[in-house]
Amino acid sequence: MGLAACQRGFSVVFTTAAALVHQLMEARDEKRLLRLQAQLDAAKLLIVDELGYIPLSQTGAELLFEVFSRRHERGSTIVTSNLPFDEWTSVFGNQRLTGALLDRLTHHVHILEMNGESYRLKQSKVRRRKEAASEEPVADPETSEISLA
Repeated sequence: MGLAACQRGFSVVFTTAAALVHQLMEARDEKRLLRLQAQLDAAKLLIVDELGYIPLSQTGAELLFEVFSRRHERGSTIVTSNLPFDEWTSVFGNQRLTGALLDRLTHHVHILEMNGESYRLKQSKVRRRKEAASEEPVADPETSEISLA
């Protein structure tokens, strides 16, 4: 979706949740948070990947909440997570903040649940099968030894 948006000329920001939180905290510490927030606000599409892989500090959770809150009904946001909503409190560390965040993120949205094998794992298995097929035994007629090509 991000690639399609770029191809149509829309501004897209793609980042992981952890990287975005680090950027926000650095910007806050360096007194440039408002500038970063304006850049994030200006993007037509913000894609935040891997939410839930790393628990957030209270400050990080609050800064991320503010990004999502500012974009609510103003810009498109895609969030990917391997966690069901009822486990998001473990990431944000605060039930009230998590509830407010989910309220904003789930308002006027399309939720896509994807279950099944990881596409990375699937690609790895295909690659290994191809490599194994190319390593078929080859007989050396002079020594009668068999080796892998």
